[in-house]
This record gives sequence, C-alpha cells and structure tokens, in this order.
Amino acid sequence: MNKRAKKGTLKKVLRYIRRYSFFVGLSVLLAAASVAATLYIPILTGDAVDHIIGPGNVDFAAIFSILVRIGIIIGLAALAQWVMSLINNRITYRVVRDIRNEAFRKLQKLPLSYIDSHPAGEVVSRVIADVDQFADGLLMGFTQLFTGVITILGTLGFMFSVNITITLVVLLVTPVSLVVAAFIAKSTYNMFRLQSQVRGEQTGFVEETVGNGKVVQAFGQERRTMDRFNEINERLRACSLRAIFFSSITNPSTRFVNSLVYTGVGIVGALSVVGGGLSVGQLTCFLSYANQYTKPFNEISGVVTELQNALACAARVFGLIEQEPQVPDVPHALELADASGAVRIDDVFFSYKPGQRLIEDFSLDVKPGQRVALVGPTGCGKTTVINLLMRFYDVTSGSIGVDGTDIRDITRKSLRRNYGMVLQDTWLKNGTVRENIAYSSPKATLEEVVEAAKAAHAHSFITRMPRGYDTVIGEDLGGLSQGQKQLLCIARVMLSLPPMLILDEATSSIDTRTEIRIQKAFAKMMKGRTSFIVAHRLSTIRDADVILVMRDGHIIEQGSHHELLEQGGFYAELYNSQFAAT
Repeated sequence: MNKRAKKGTLKKVLRYIRRYSFFVGLSVLLAAASVAATLYIPILTGDAVDHIIGPGNVDFAAIFSILVRIGIIIGLAALAQWVMSLINNRITYRVVRDIRNEAFRKLQKLPLSYIDSHPAGEVVSRVIADVDQFADGLLMGFTQLFTGVITILGTLGFMFSVNITITLVVLLVTPVSLVVAAFIAKSTYNMFRLQSQVRGEQTGFVEETVGNGKVVQAFGQERRTMDRFNEINERLRACSLRAIFFSSITNPSTRFVNSLVYTGVGIVGALSVVGGGLSVGQLTCFLSYANQYTKPFNEISGVVTELQNALACAARVFGLIEQEPQVPDVPHALELADASGAVRIDDVFFSYKPGQRLIEDFSLDVKPGQRVALVGPTGCGKTTVINLLMRFYDVTSGSIGVDGTDIRDITRKSLRRNYGMVLQDTWLKNGTVRENIAYSSPKATLEEVVEAAKAAHAHSFITRMPRGYDTVIGEDLGGLSQGQKQLLCIARVMLSLPPMLILDEATSSIDTRTEIRIQKAFAKMMKGRTSFIVAHRLSTIRDADVILVMRDGHIIEQGSHHELLEQGGFYAELYNSQFAAT
C-alpha cells in the first residue's frame, strides 16, 4: 500500500478515536502525571547521593525524608498508570466495537454479488481476526506511545535544567534512533499487510475445507487439500518471517543507540565532575535520565512496528466497510402489503458479469394464483430468474413488476415479505427447532408452529428429538439429515404463508414417500397463491398452470404439461428421458 493510502487509513482510525476524545485527553494527562512523577525520582535520588558525603558523615535524617517522598511519588505514579490503563482499554475496545459493528452492519447492506464473489472465511477473517490484530496494536499504541513521547520530552526538559552541555550530547545521538524507527516502520507495513491477506486466504480455505469435509473425503482429495494448505501455509510463513525479522531488529538497534547515549553521558559527565562543573549526585541523576530517555525509543519502535500491523489489518477492514452497498430503496418507495400475486416481466436482460450473456429478452405475464414452473438444463437461468424476482440482483435492463408496480419502486423488505422461499440449499440458525420454524414469524405461538410442522410432515421426527420443539439445533451440528433440515425449511414457509411462493428444488433431499405427502401439502398451500417452481424432476410439476422451458436465458417453450408433451419439443425430450424406463 502506498504512502497516501496508509495515511488515509490512519485518518480513518483517528476518526473513530475522536469520538472518545475526552478519554484520550484524560489518558494524556495521566501519562504526563505518571511521567512527571517518575522523572522527579532521579532528582531526589541525586539529592540523596549528595547527602552521603563520606564514611561516618551521612545525613540519615535528610535521606529518610527523601525516601519517604520517593515512596509517595512512586505510589502516585503507579495509581496514575493503573487508571490510565483502564481508560486505554476502554478507548481501545470501544473503538474496536464500533468498527466491528459497522463492518457487520455493512455486511447486511452489501449486494449479494459481493457475498457471492468473496469466500466466507475471508470475510470472517476481516471482521474477526483483522479487527483483533488491530485492537492489539491500538492498545499498545495507547499504552506506550503517549507515555514514551512524554517521557522523552520531559526527560529533555529536566536534563536541560541540570546541564545544557550533556543534554546537547544526548540530542546529537537522538536522530539515529529516529532514522532506525523510520526505516523499520517503512519496511514492516507492507509485509504485515501481505501477512494479513494471506492469513485471510488461509482462513477462507480452512472454513471451506472443514465445511465440506465429507466431500473432500468422498472424492479422496485429502492429499491434494493438504498440499494446497501447505502451499498457503508456506506463503504465510515466508511473509510472516520477513515481517517478524524487520520488527525483531527494532530492539537490538535501539539498544545500540541507547548504549551510545549512555556512553556519551557517562564520559562527558565524568569529565564535568572532575572539572567541578557537576556533583556526583547530579551525574547519578543524569545517568538515570539518560536511561529514562533512551528507554522510550525501544518502546516506541516496538509500538511503531505493532501499529504497522494494526494499520495493515485496519486497511482490510475499512476495505469491507467502504464497499459500495446495494442500491438503496428509492425515496418514498412503496410498502407492498398483501400482494395479489400478479407478476409481469418485460424485456429483461441480465448478466452477472458484463459481456457474459445470460438472460436476454425475457418476458412473462403471471396472473394471481398461477403456478409457474421453470425447467431446463443446468445454467439456463432458472435460479437467476428467482434472484431477480426477489431483487437479490437488479435487472440490467427491462423491468419486473408486482401488482403493476416496478419492484425497484417497492422496498426490498416488503417485497421479500410477500414471498415465501424454500431452496435446495437449506439454512438453519443455531437455536431451537421452534425458533428455526418461526424465523420469519417470531411472534407465532407454539400451536401455530406445531401446525406448520404437521403440514410439512416434520412433526413426527421433531417429537422424537430429546426436547422436542425446544431441542437446540444448527446448520452444522450434524444431528439432522439433509431431508429433515429441508422439512424444517418447508415448515418455516408453511407458518408464514405469504401471497407468493418460490420453490427451488424444495423436495430434492426428501424420500419419495414423504415427497408425495409434501406435494399434497404444497398443492394445498399454493392454492390461490402465485407460485414459481424450479424443478429438475419433472414429475413434481405436472399440475403447474404454466411450464416455462428455458435454454440459454430464453423461454423456448411455454404451456401446460400435456400441451408441451403434444408439441414433442425440448420439454417432451426431457420428460421422456426421465421416464423412458417407466
């Protein structure tokens, strides 16, 4: 990432921090108080040394008084540091909370095209792992950066007040530390950014592999999967080692500079003591300050390294937050309530990628209550039509209307509320059976949930579960078969009963006997409701009012089951190929 982009990321981080400017100011004041107290101790120590004149000539009363003052100051400094740590933690985790909340809110607003084109694990890595890395760097920055900078400035002030010549020696060596820190910061940022990218790729691959472990084993791809993981792991190792190498030279480099400063102060200070320009106590004070002065450079260099990592991770998170959201609803968009189910598609063109043809010149007029079946070979555009009806994607040109209104003039929420959808790919959230069935109708009573489950022929297996409708399940908990999951999804639609239905291979994972029962339940449910049915098994759509036969994004045949068979076209060919043996 170039310097301008890096600066832009820092500005975005500061925008979040600015919300807590009061706490930041309080943290700075406490850091100043802690540093002032810490820097005052060497002066008292020097005074104590000067009260030790020689053997048998020690002012114990004065030394005791100084020790008491040192003890009080140490206590105050410790208290200031403790309160400062509490405040820094509060700032850091509130900033992280705000960023993570905004990232998750953006996920709800992103167009489906972004979700489809990015691995789930990579997106999760941005919201979880990258934000955690950012939090670590930010916390270290608050904890050590303020204190370090104030310590450097405060030490210089105290040293100037004691002896200008020795302080100038310290200042002459200081630029070396700055050059070292700048070099390390420049070298590590891009390396940590690359490390974050590869880590996200690794997270995505692991999530994909674990989620589809059965498929990997069924096709004997364990070795190939392991090789792929090793390749990603090796790239992560290589970029991590480069990042760690440059960050690890921070401490030795700054320690070398510290030694130069300490040596310079020792030599010049010793000569001043011999010449009578400095007391032994003042030299002790200066040596302590030299150590105090150089120590923050170690810490700040380490902080700078961590901040590079934090900024690299923040850039990836902001990359998600700043993605273009889906096209918002138009001003004064219509709230669709209890649609009659009249759907009109006029001259629709659509493609997922520019230049890649898919849906072309597609038109359809569906009357309320009609059952429309979409059939055709894989990739002909059946599921794409469903995506357009639900407005998961907007048409490239043409229009889709419901009850005479273009769906782009209807709020997405109200449009989708009028559709009930059962897909081939099931989805269940972590929760009870009842919560999953009532997902679209949270206020439904238990009796209503049970009736919906009975209608979907799911009640019998639910009652055999350990806690019945209160049994906790989830998409990946493995306690349910694919068919049982699909029955729960069907029950979900049975409960809400919206005016329009979309059934995309809704019974693909259900045994034949149960499918016959479900088809009867569907027939009852679809009565009076506009229904769009996507099916590969043509036996499930014989009773459809209209069957659309699609190929390459076009409707090539249209009619009832018997009409299409009599035409002897592509549909008849598909049907006969499925039932040739019967």
